[in-house]
Amino acid sequence: MRSAKQFVTDFGWPRIIIFIFLVLLFVAAPFFRVRIDASISDVLNRFGQNGLFVLAMVPMIQAGCGLNFGLSLGIIAGLIGSTLSVQFGLLGVFGFFGAVGLSVPFAVFFGWLYGLLLNKVKGEEMTIAMYVGFASVMFMCIMWLILPFNGPTMIWGYAGKGLRTTITIEGFYRHFLNDFLAVRIGDSFVFPTGMLLFVGFCAFLMWLFLRTKTGTAMTAVGSNPDYARASGISADKMRTISVIISTVLGAAGIIVYQQSYGFIQLYTAPLAMPFAAVAAILIGGASVNKASMVNVLVGAFLFQGLLTMTPSVINSALQTDISEVVRIIVSNGIIIYALTRKTKVTK
Repeated sequence: MRSAKQFVTDFGWPRIIIFIFLVLLFVAAPFFRVRIDASISDVLNRFGQNGLFVLAMVPMIQAGCGLNFGLSLGIIAGLIGSTLSVQFGLLGVFGFFGAVGLSVPFAVFFGWLYGLLLNKVKGEEMTIAMYVGFASVMFMCIMWLILPFNGPTMIWGYAGKGLRTTITIEGFYRHFLNDFLAVRIGDSFVFPTGMLLFVGFCAFLMWLFLRTKTGTAMTAVGSNPDYARASGISADKMRTISVIISTVLGAAGIIVYQQSYGFIQLYTAPLAMPFAAVAAILIGGASVNKASMVNVLVGAFLFQGLLTMTPSVINSALQTDISEVVRIIVSNGIIIYALTRKTKVTK
């Protein structure tokens, strides 16, 4: 009895309820002619697509910077890297890792500036981060129109300048990770081995980093900044490092997402992505000052599982297509829960 109570306490009733609801959706799916194999494949694919965004929350949380609502800065760095990769005509492995490599300098620079700003507004990081994210996306809406790209698959055909809203990466690095060691069973089930291995490897590197001298110092700053300063640790430096790492992970995350999705989405596309990542990490059991790899994996799976299964089952039950409406309701409902939970934690 004690062990069961301890499990409930550790895992939390909200996550248990969400998990049970997700299981019930899978059980109900065959009765509404929703294929289980296709649904599981879709959940795994969405988990891999969004895993790095959720992982990007960890370093800033651990350093005491709170939830990274400014993840859009990292996503923008990744978009710059991916558009440059297509502009230079890089293909396959060179296209994917070229996009990542080209995005890193931008992510480091953006993260450094972002970190300097957050060090000036301690205690208000999440509010300022939200404004930074929105402002950066709006600024890039202008830049995508005037940057000197000229790739024929990238620019608007009727004007000959300015990047399109959607740029295909077919023939460049589409499904590079998804197809690597992929396991296919029948026509509907595909296990995206390469993408999940890449996300898992990044999570492992983060786990190792948090156990290094720098990672321990970063956690100390987030847990007890006064003690950290007394120990000779520069709180501002550790916070800046955490923001840079989070921004780099956001840049890599959007490139992983693109190669699976098949397109580069520009302009206002990055606006909502930080909110989904914030909701996922909190649902996984993290708080505004502590997060772990378990929180990342559990949160990303539960969040993406609900976003995948709920529309599929409801559409089949009602014999109509209201996928987008259901996704908005489910995702916003989860985000409201997550933000409410954050408020309670910080009260």
